[in-house]
Amino acid sequence: MARNNSKRARGIRENIDRDAEYDICDAIKMVKEGATAKFDETIEVALNLNVDPRHADQMVRGTVQLPNGTGKAVRIAVFAKDAKADEAREAGADLVGAEDLAERIQAGEMEFDRCIATPDMMAVVGRLGKVLGPRGLMPNPKLGTVTPDLANAIAAQKGGQVEFRVEKAGVIHAGVGKASFEQEALEANVKAFVDAVVKAKPSGVKGTFVRKIAVSSTMGPGVKIDFVSVNI
Repeated sequence: MARNNSKRARGIRENIDRDAEYDICDAIKMVKEGATAKFDETIEVALNLNVDPRHADQMVRGTVQLPNGTGKAVRIAVFAKDAKADEAREAGADLVGAEDLAERIQAGEMEFDRCIATPDMMAVVGRLGKVLGPRGLMPNPKLGTVTPDLANAIAAQKGGQVEFRVEKAGVIHAGVGKASFEQEALEANVKAFVDAVVKAKPSGVKGTFVRKIAVSSTMGPGVKIDFVSVNI
């Protein structure tokens, strides 16, 4: 069976024109067909942007709520105390604490995917900047992860909220589902992600903002998407 899958995957790769731009429907279909690994591959979308993130007025960052979720179980750490800590636990947080949680993270316990904090805990969280920052885990009020409304913040993170931030090369990418998702679900997620990035266009960008959009699976090749099919 593995050999047949390998032959099938090679055949699909050979039929993909790397220079062509495909309608989103066709692009996702090809990516799904090429996702022949023994695990449920993540479907990722990548955008090449006409920005230089070294300039503050060209930084692109934000969040988007994917309509069909990511298919990934998200572990959440919450910095809170007293009644707010109880609220976080009731809302489904995986790790909850204050100074004790900070000590655990400093000691190397990083078994979580998102980090949320109440505003009064930022003095404690701030000391973890060198640990959380490089991993993209630092709570940020602009991203809704510094908030007194822990129940809604946790629900958003568990329910498919995706953070995005442009990298040095001007690329933004994120997982937007699994190969097992229905075609329509992946299309809706990709469109929602692209729309959120386009709306986050910074004031310092002149001319064309999005240069290229491509979708791929964990083990598969990238397939370019035609801008018109995602309403750009």
